[in-house]
Amino acid sequence: MMTVPNWAMPFSSAIKWNEPLSKHNTWHVGGRAECFFEPESIDQLQQFLPSVPSEMSIHWLGLGSNVLVRDGGLSGVVISPLSLNRIAKQERVVIAEAGVPCARLARECVQWQLGPAAFWIGIPGTVGGALAMNAGCWEGETWHSVKAVDVINRQGVIQQKPADAFSVGYRRVVGLNDHEWFLTAHFELNVQSVSEEQRIRALLDERRQKQPIGAWSGGSTFKNPTPLYAAKLIEAAGLKGMRIGGACVSEKHANFIINDGHATADDIESLIKHVADVVQQSSGVSLIPEVRFLGEKV
Repeated sequence: MMTVPNWAMPFSSAIKWNEPLSKHNTWHVGGRAECFFEPESIDQLQQFLPSVPSEMSIHWLGLGSNVLVRDGGLSGVVISPLSLNRIAKQERVVIAEAGVPCARLARECVQWQLGPAAFWIGIPGTVGGALAMNAGCWEGETWHSVKAVDVINRQGVIQQKPADAFSVGYRRVVGLNDHEWFLTAHFELNVQSVSEEQRIRALLDERRQKQPIGAWSGGSTFKNPTPLYAAKLIEAAGLKGMRIGGACVSEKHANFIINDGHATADDIESLIKHVADVVQQSSGVSLIPEVRFLGEKV
């Protein structure tokens, strides 16, 4: 039985030690977190952050899509914001905490007849992750409607920053300082004269038809090299169904890599590299992973 360090004792009810991160990502792979913290409130998070020893790294992990946790796991602290999931409306501004699932954000906005918001139904992550990478699909992007964000730093200090404090592009957001993380988004939306409920149903139906819903994947693997599409380049290279260990390129959508239930993170990472290499050789296009790699290899 491990000895709980003094700094962590006030937060013991919210901490798991040596936690398997395969339980916390959509590929269901990866090693363990040295310290896994799920704050019960923003106040508790503010107290926790400055207590963490400065030599310990801090990582954030929401629903675990679009990340590959390597088999060696993560040292330091992994923070899960899933309990920070409040969402509210003030006229046309929707305020959502980092742990709010994007699908829930879409449904709440549509219920309030605010938008455009239906596209969030197709993002398999949380608001915090969507802010960090400017997640988007179906011609919608997260930062198109961001008015301001609240960020928190390692000292537990919260600061509100306007959207124009950040440089935003396709799956790219620059502007966070070191040891600073997105905590809350303030989205300024438009009143929709026609409900987007039908659009949500249509988008979900399209997603079911075109994507391997239900399979263990990390979401889209590569960024689309505009104006081209990663899936078409991968398919043209003859890579649908390509397999390394328990990882394979989806037969349904070539920009998805599937864990058949037996993959390691190294299988998946090796397949990502192989796909990129073959596409580069066959088409001359460099595919850049949309997936973020966390932790150490074994």
